[in-house]
Amino acid sequence: MGVKTTPETDARSGTLHDVVTTEVKPRKSGFATFLLFLCALAFVTAALVRLLGIDGTRYMIAATSLTPYITVLGLLVGLFALFRRRWVTGLTMTLVAVVLVANVAPRAFSDARPNGVGQQVRLMTSNLLVGIADAEAIVREVKARRVDILAMQELTPDMVADLERAGLNQVLPNRVFLDEPGGSGSGIASRFPLTQRNLTPPGTLQQAGALVDLPGKDIEVVSVHPLPPVVDAGPEAWQRELAGLPAPDSTGAIRVLAGDFNATLDHVGLTRLLNKGYVDAADQVGKGLIHTWPANSGFWPPPVTIDHVLVDSKIVVDTVDVFDVPGSDHRAVVTQFVVPRP
Repeated sequence: MGVKTTPETDARSGTLHDVVTTEVKPRKSGFATFLLFLCALAFVTAALVRLLGIDGTRYMIAATSLTPYITVLGLLVGLFALFRRRWVTGLTMTLVAVVLVANVAPRAFSDARPNGVGQQVRLMTSNLLVGIADAEAIVREVKARRVDILAMQELTPDMVADLERAGLNQVLPNRVFLDEPGGSGSGIASRFPLTQRNLTPPGTLQQAGALVDLPGKDIEVVSVHPLPPVVDAGPEAWQRELAGLPAPDSTGAIRVLAGDFNATLDHVGLTRLLNKGYVDAADQVGKGLIHTWPANSGFWPPPVTIDHVLVDSKIVVDTVDVFDVPGSDHRAVVTQFVVPRP
Protein backbone atom coordinates (compact mmCIF):
# COMPACT_ATOMS: atom_id res chain seq x y z
CA MET A 1 0.00 0.00 0.00
CA GLY A 2 1.37 3.42 -0.99
CA VAL A 3 0.28 6.85 0.47
CA LYS A 4 0.75 10.28 -1.11
CA THR A 5 -0.40 13.83 -0.28
CA THR A 6 -1.55 16.26 -3.01
CA PRO A 7 -2.53 19.93 -2.73
CA GLU A 8 -6.05 20.63 -3.89
CA THR A 9 -8.24 23.74 -3.73
CA ASP A 10 -11.73 23.13 -2.38
CA ALA A 11 -14.26 24.30 -4.96
CA ARG A 12 -16.61 25.80 -2.38
CA SER A 13 -14.41 27.31 0.35
CA GLY A 14 -11.24 27.97 -1.60
CA THR A 15 -9.33 26.56 1.35
CA LEU A 16 -6.10 24.77 0.60
CA HIS A 17 -5.86 21.45 2.35
CA ASP A 18 -4.27 18.09 1.98
CA VAL A 19 -6.27 15.29 0.54
CA VAL A 20 -4.99 11.85 1.32
CA THR A 21 -5.46 9.43 -1.53
CA THR A 22 -4.95 5.71 -1.14
CA GLU A 23 -3.71 3.34 -3.87
CA VAL A 24 -5.19 -0.13 -3.27
CA LYS A 25 -3.64 -3.19 -4.88
CA PRO A 26 -6.06 -5.94 -5.92
CA ARG A 27 -6.22 -8.72 -3.32
CA LYS A 28 -5.44 -12.26 -4.30
CA SER A 29 -8.27 -14.72 -3.92
CA GLY A 30 -7.46 -17.10 -1.11
CA PHE A 31 -9.80 -19.74 -2.52
CA ALA A 32 -8.15 -19.64 -5.98
CA THR A 33 -4.71 -19.95 -4.42
CA PHE A 34 -5.84 -22.90 -2.31
CA LEU A 35 -7.43 -24.58 -5.34
CA LEU A 36 -4.25 -24.19 -7.40
CA PHE A 37 -2.23 -25.59 -4.51
CA LEU A 38 -4.44 -28.69 -4.40
CA CYS A 39 -4.06 -29.12 -8.17
CA ALA A 40 -0.28 -28.84 -7.85
CA LEU A 41 -0.21 -31.37 -5.00
CA ALA A 42 -2.29 -33.92 -6.93
CA PHE A 43 -0.30 -33.39 -10.13
CA VAL A 44 3.13 -33.67 -8.52
CA THR A 45 2.04 -36.80 -6.65
CA ALA A 46 0.83 -38.46 -9.87
CA ALA A 47 4.01 -37.39 -11.66
CA LEU A 48 6.25 -38.85 -8.95
CA VAL A 49 4.36 -42.15 -9.07
CA ARG A 50 5.09 -42.29 -12.79
CA LEU A 51 8.67 -41.01 -12.73
CA LEU A 52 9.74 -43.17 -9.77
CA GLY A 53 8.14 -46.29 -11.25
CA ILE A 54 5.73 -47.00 -8.39
CA ASP A 55 2.95 -49.50 -9.09
CA GLY A 56 1.15 -49.14 -5.77
CA THR A 57 -2.57 -49.84 -5.57
CA ARG A 58 -4.89 -50.54 -8.46
CA TYR A 59 -6.06 -46.92 -8.28
CA MET A 60 -2.50 -45.64 -8.64
CA ILE A 61 -1.97 -48.00 -11.59
CA ALA A 62 -5.15 -46.74 -13.22
CA ALA A 63 -3.98 -43.15 -12.71
CA THR A 64 -0.59 -43.94 -14.24
CA SER A 65 -2.30 -45.15 -17.42
CA LEU A 66 -3.64 -41.59 -17.79
CA THR A 67 -0.17 -40.00 -17.76
CA PRO A 68 -0.51 -38.35 -21.22
CA TYR A 69 -3.72 -36.63 -20.11
CA ILE A 70 -2.28 -35.69 -16.72
CA THR A 71 0.77 -34.23 -18.44
CA VAL A 72 -1.25 -31.91 -20.68
CA LEU A 73 -3.56 -30.86 -17.83
CA GLY A 74 -0.65 -30.19 -15.49
CA LEU A 75 1.13 -28.06 -18.06
CA LEU A 76 -1.99 -25.97 -18.74
CA VAL A 77 -2.75 -25.43 -15.06
CA GLY A 78 0.89 -24.58 -14.38
CA LEU A 79 0.91 -21.93 -17.10
CA PHE A 80 -2.39 -20.56 -15.79
CA ALA A 81 -0.89 -20.30 -12.30
CA LEU A 82 2.07 -18.37 -13.71
CA PHE A 83 -0.34 -16.05 -15.52
CA ARG A 84 -2.08 -15.41 -12.18
CA ARG A 85 1.31 -14.78 -10.56
CA ARG A 86 1.22 -17.79 -8.27
CA TRP A 87 4.91 -18.20 -8.88
CA VAL A 88 5.78 -21.16 -6.67
CA THR A 89 2.79 -23.23 -7.71
CA GLY A 90 3.11 -22.30 -11.36
CA LEU A 91 6.84 -22.93 -11.63
CA THR A 92 6.57 -26.27 -9.81
CA MET A 93 3.79 -27.58 -12.01
CA THR A 94 5.34 -26.30 -15.22
CA LEU A 95 8.77 -27.78 -14.54
CA VAL A 96 7.34 -31.18 -13.56
CA ALA A 97 5.08 -31.12 -16.63
CA VAL A 98 8.09 -30.45 -18.87
CA VAL A 99 9.80 -33.54 -17.45
CA LEU A 100 6.70 -35.62 -18.21
CA VAL A 101 6.46 -34.15 -21.71
CA ALA A 102 10.02 -35.31 -22.33
CA ASN A 103 8.91 -38.84 -21.45
CA VAL A 104 5.61 -38.88 -23.34
CA ALA A 105 6.04 -36.71 -26.44
CA PRO A 106 8.66 -38.89 -28.24
CA ARG A 107 5.99 -41.55 -28.74
CA ALA A 108 4.42 -39.33 -31.37
CA PHE A 109 7.62 -39.12 -33.43
CA SER A 110 9.27 -41.81 -35.51
CA ASP A 111 12.73 -42.97 -34.44
CA ALA A 112 15.58 -43.13 -36.89
CA ARG A 113 16.06 -46.72 -38.02
CA PRO A 114 18.07 -48.53 -40.70
CA ASN A 115 16.57 -50.29 -43.69
CA GLY A 116 15.80 -53.86 -42.72
CA VAL A 117 17.43 -56.73 -44.59
CA GLY A 118 15.83 -60.12 -44.00
CA GLN A 119 12.41 -61.76 -43.80
CA GLN A 120 9.46 -59.37 -43.83
CA VAL A 121 6.64 -60.37 -41.45
CA ARG A 122 3.19 -58.92 -40.82
CA LEU A 123 1.80 -59.66 -37.36
CA MET A 124 -1.65 -58.79 -36.08
CA THR A 125 -2.86 -58.92 -32.48
CA SER A 126 -6.50 -58.71 -31.45
CA ASN A 127 -8.45 -59.12 -28.21
CA LEU A 128 -11.69 -60.88 -29.19
CA LEU A 129 -13.83 -59.82 -26.18
CA VAL A 130 -14.71 -63.25 -24.79
CA GLY A 131 -15.14 -64.56 -28.32
CA ILE A 132 -17.89 -62.22 -29.52
CA ALA A 133 -15.81 -60.21 -32.00
CA ASP A 134 -16.84 -60.45 -35.65
CA ALA A 135 -14.93 -63.47 -37.02
CA GLU A 136 -15.67 -62.60 -40.64
CA ALA A 137 -14.31 -59.07 -40.13
CA ILE A 138 -11.14 -60.47 -38.58
CA VAL A 139 -10.54 -62.87 -41.47
CA ARG A 140 -11.30 -60.10 -43.94
CA GLU A 141 -8.66 -57.89 -42.33
CA VAL A 142 -6.16 -60.76 -42.25
CA LYS A 143 -6.59 -61.24 -45.99
CA ALA A 144 -6.64 -57.55 -46.90
CA ARG A 145 -3.56 -56.76 -44.82
CA ARG A 146 -1.70 -59.92 -45.84
CA VAL A 147 -1.15 -60.92 -42.21
CA ASP A 148 1.37 -63.72 -41.62
CA ILE A 149 0.85 -64.25 -37.88
CA LEU A 150 -2.30 -63.62 -35.83
CA ALA A 151 -2.10 -63.43 -32.02
CA MET A 152 -5.48 -63.60 -30.28
CA GLN A 153 -6.62 -63.06 -26.72
CA GLU A 154 -9.94 -64.13 -25.15
CA LEU A 155 -10.21 -66.94 -27.71
CA THR A 156 -13.17 -69.24 -27.02
CA PRO A 157 -14.12 -72.61 -28.61
CA ASP A 158 -17.11 -70.93 -30.27
CA MET A 159 -14.83 -68.26 -31.70
CA VAL A 160 -12.54 -70.94 -33.11
CA ALA A 161 -15.53 -72.45 -34.92
CA ASP A 162 -16.58 -69.01 -36.20
CA LEU A 163 -13.08 -68.32 -37.50
CA GLU A 164 -12.99 -71.66 -39.30
CA ARG A 165 -16.34 -70.96 -40.96
CA ALA A 166 -15.02 -67.54 -41.99
CA GLY A 167 -12.03 -69.21 -43.67
CA LEU A 168 -9.13 -68.43 -41.33
CA ASN A 169 -7.59 -71.88 -41.88
CA GLN A 170 -7.34 -71.15 -45.60
CA VAL A 171 -5.01 -68.20 -45.08
CA LEU A 172 -3.39 -69.08 -41.72
CA PRO A 173 -3.50 -72.89 -41.58
CA ASN A 174 -1.00 -73.41 -38.76
CA ARG A 175 -2.15 -72.87 -35.19
CA VAL A 176 -1.42 -73.09 -31.51
CA PHE A 177 -4.78 -72.58 -29.82
CA LEU A 178 -5.42 -72.59 -26.07
CA ASP A 179 -9.09 -71.74 -26.40
CA GLU A 180 -11.28 -71.69 -23.31
CA PRO A 181 -14.78 -70.42 -22.46
CA GLY A 182 -14.88 -66.87 -21.15
CA GLY A 183 -11.95 -64.51 -21.40
CA SER A 184 -9.03 -66.76 -20.48
CA GLY A 185 -8.28 -68.36 -23.87
CA SER A 186 -5.47 -67.44 -26.23
CA GLY A 187 -4.09 -68.50 -29.58
CA ILE A 188 -1.68 -68.00 -32.46
CA ALA A 189 -2.43 -68.70 -36.13
CA SER A 190 0.24 -68.46 -38.81
CA ARG A 191 1.02 -68.76 -42.49
CA PHE A 192 4.31 -70.38 -41.44
CA PRO A 193 4.72 -73.67 -39.54
CA LEU A 194 4.33 -73.43 -35.76
CA THR A 195 5.69 -75.43 -32.85
CA GLN A 196 4.09 -74.88 -29.44
CA ARG A 197 6.42 -73.42 -26.81
CA ASN A 198 5.79 -72.79 -23.13
CA LEU A 199 7.41 -69.38 -22.83
CA THR A 200 5.59 -68.07 -19.74
CA PRO A 201 4.91 -69.45 -16.27
CA PRO A 202 1.35 -70.63 -15.53
CA GLY A 203 -0.92 -67.64 -15.05
CA THR A 204 -4.53 -66.70 -14.52
CA LEU A 205 -5.11 -66.34 -18.27
CA GLN A 206 -3.64 -68.43 -21.08
CA GLN A 207 -0.72 -66.91 -23.00
CA ALA A 208 -0.04 -69.08 -26.04
CA GLY A 209 3.57 -69.33 -27.18
CA ALA A 210 4.98 -70.72 -30.42
CA LEU A 211 8.15 -71.03 -32.47
CA VAL A 212 7.46 -69.68 -35.97
CA ASP A 213 9.47 -71.45 -38.68
CA LEU A 214 10.35 -68.56 -40.98
CA PRO A 215 12.52 -68.72 -44.07
CA GLY A 216 15.86 -67.78 -42.55
CA LYS A 217 15.89 -67.13 -38.81
CA ASP A 218 12.95 -68.38 -36.69
CA ILE A 219 11.13 -66.26 -34.14
CA GLU A 220 9.23 -67.03 -30.95
CA VAL A 221 5.87 -65.33 -30.43
CA VAL A 222 3.81 -64.97 -27.25
CA SER A 223 0.15 -63.95 -27.27
CA VAL A 224 0.29 -61.77 -24.17
CA HIS A 225 -2.63 -61.36 -21.76
CA PRO A 226 -1.89 -60.77 -18.07
CA LEU A 227 -4.77 -60.34 -15.65
CA PRO A 228 -5.93 -56.69 -15.49
CA PRO A 229 -4.49 -54.81 -12.50
CA VAL A 230 -7.80 -53.19 -11.53
CA VAL A 231 -9.57 -56.38 -10.46
CA ASP A 232 -10.87 -56.58 -6.89
CA ALA A 233 -8.08 -58.98 -5.89
CA GLY A 234 -5.51 -56.26 -6.60
CA PRO A 235 -2.60 -55.87 -9.01
CA GLU A 236 -0.32 -58.62 -7.67
CA ALA A 237 -1.21 -61.15 -10.40
CA TRP A 238 -0.74 -58.49 -13.10
CA GLN A 239 2.66 -57.56 -11.72
CA ARG A 240 3.73 -61.20 -11.47
CA GLU A 241 2.55 -62.12 -14.96
CA LEU A 242 4.18 -59.11 -16.61
CA ALA A 243 7.41 -59.97 -14.81
CA GLY A 244 7.06 -63.58 -16.05
CA LEU A 245 7.11 -62.63 -19.73
CA PRO A 246 10.32 -63.88 -21.36
CA ALA A 247 13.23 -61.53 -21.89
CA PRO A 248 14.90 -61.34 -25.32
CA ASP A 249 17.09 -64.38 -26.02
CA SER A 250 20.47 -63.15 -27.20
CA THR A 251 21.61 -66.64 -28.30
CA GLY A 252 18.39 -68.32 -29.47
CA ALA A 253 15.31 -67.38 -31.45
CA ILE A 254 14.31 -63.74 -31.77
CA ARG A 255 11.23 -63.04 -29.64
CA VAL A 256 8.08 -61.00 -30.21
CA LEU A 257 5.50 -60.29 -27.50
CA ALA A 258 2.11 -59.28 -28.90
CA GLY A 259 -1.24 -58.78 -27.25
CA ASP A 260 -3.25 -57.10 -24.54
CA PHE A 261 -0.71 -56.18 -21.86
CA ASN A 262 -3.27 -54.28 -19.76
CA ALA A 263 -0.41 -51.79 -19.38
CA THR A 264 0.73 -48.60 -21.04
CA LEU A 265 4.27 -47.45 -21.73
CA ASP A 266 4.10 -45.53 -18.45
CA HIS A 267 3.77 -48.65 -16.28
CA VAL A 268 6.93 -49.95 -14.69
CA GLY A 269 6.22 -53.57 -15.68
CA LEU A 270 6.28 -52.67 -19.36
CA THR A 271 9.23 -50.32 -18.92
CA ARG A 272 11.26 -53.16 -17.45
CA LEU A 273 10.58 -55.31 -20.52
CA LEU A 274 11.75 -52.50 -22.77
CA ASN A 275 14.87 -52.07 -20.68
CA LYS A 276 15.66 -55.77 -21.19
CA GLY A 277 15.97 -55.28 -24.95
CA TYR A 278 12.49 -55.02 -26.48
CA VAL A 279 11.17 -52.14 -28.59
CA ASP A 280 7.54 -51.06 -28.71
CA ALA A 281 6.67 -51.17 -32.41
CA ALA A 282 4.15 -48.31 -32.30
CA ASP A 283 6.55 -46.11 -30.34
CA GLN A 284 9.28 -46.88 -32.88
CA VAL A 285 7.25 -45.47 -35.79
CA GLY A 286 5.67 -42.53 -33.98
CA LYS A 287 2.27 -44.07 -33.22
CA GLY A 288 2.77 -44.77 -29.54
CA LEU A 289 -0.04 -42.43 -28.44
CA ILE A 290 -2.77 -43.99 -30.60
CA HIS A 291 -5.28 -45.58 -28.22
CA THR A 292 -6.27 -49.24 -28.40
CA TRP A 293 -8.89 -49.46 -25.61
CA PRO A 294 -11.74 -48.90 -25.45
CA ALA A 295 -12.65 -48.92 -29.11
CA ASN A 296 -14.99 -46.12 -30.21
CA SER A 297 -14.46 -44.43 -26.86
CA GLY A 298 -16.16 -41.21 -25.95
CA PHE A 299 -15.18 -38.98 -23.05
CA TRP A 300 -15.29 -41.78 -20.47
CA PRO A 301 -13.42 -43.96 -19.88
CA PRO A 302 -10.46 -42.08 -21.31
CA PRO A 303 -8.92 -44.11 -24.17
CA VAL A 304 -5.52 -45.61 -23.41
CA THR A 305 -2.86 -47.65 -25.22
CA ILE A 306 -2.68 -51.11 -23.64
CA ASP A 307 -2.31 -53.37 -26.71
CA HIS A 308 1.26 -53.62 -27.93
CA VAL A 309 3.71 -55.45 -30.13
CA LEU A 310 7.12 -55.63 -28.48
CA VAL A 311 9.89 -56.82 -30.77
CA ASP A 312 13.48 -57.76 -30.12
CA SER A 313 15.68 -54.69 -30.63
CA LYS A 314 17.41 -56.50 -33.52
CA ILE A 315 14.15 -56.37 -35.49
CA VAL A 316 13.48 -53.36 -37.73
CA VAL A 317 9.89 -52.08 -37.58
CA ASP A 318 8.46 -50.72 -40.83
CA THR A 319 4.82 -49.87 -40.14
CA VAL A 320 2.11 -50.05 -37.48
CA ASP A 321 -1.62 -49.70 -38.03
CA VAL A 322 -4.38 -49.60 -35.40
CA PHE A 323 -8.01 -50.20 -36.35
CA ASP A 324 -11.40 -51.16 -34.94
CA VAL A 325 -12.69 -54.73 -34.93
CA PRO A 326 -16.51 -54.98 -34.94
CA GLY A 327 -17.79 -56.59 -31.75
CA SER A 328 -14.59 -56.10 -29.74
CA ASP A 329 -13.81 -53.45 -27.14
CA HIS A 330 -10.15 -53.49 -28.19
CA ARG A 331 -8.67 -52.16 -31.40
CA ALA A 332 -6.39 -54.48 -33.34
CA VAL A 333 -2.74 -53.71 -34.04
CA VAL A 334 -0.94 -54.78 -37.23
CA THR A 335 2.83 -54.46 -37.36
CA GLN A 336 5.14 -55.05 -40.31
CA PHE A 337 8.74 -55.76 -39.36
CA VAL A 338 11.88 -57.34 -40.77
CA VAL A 339 13.57 -60.28 -39.07
CA PRO A 340 17.32 -60.10 -39.75
CA ARG A 341 19.00 -62.93 -41.57
CA PRO A 342 21.06 -65.38 -39.49
